[in-house]
Amino acid sequence: MLLILGPIWSILEAKACAKPHKTIESLKRALIKACNEITLEQLASIIDNFPKRLKACVEAKGRHFE
Repeated sequence: MLLILGPIWSILEAKACAKPHKTIESLKRALIKACNEITLEQLASIIDNFPKRLKACVEAKGRHFE
């Protein structure tokens, strides 16, 4: 499941952590906003790339891969 979530977390991190947050609530709001801003095109691209990422994972025998 992390194969699908990794790219999504990357998007969320880039958007929500673009600036430092002083409180957990501020970070939560930024994550919710970033989540709402993910486009269908971004999700489609992540899903389309899943077979390639799965193959890389199998070839890496479950270890880290890029």
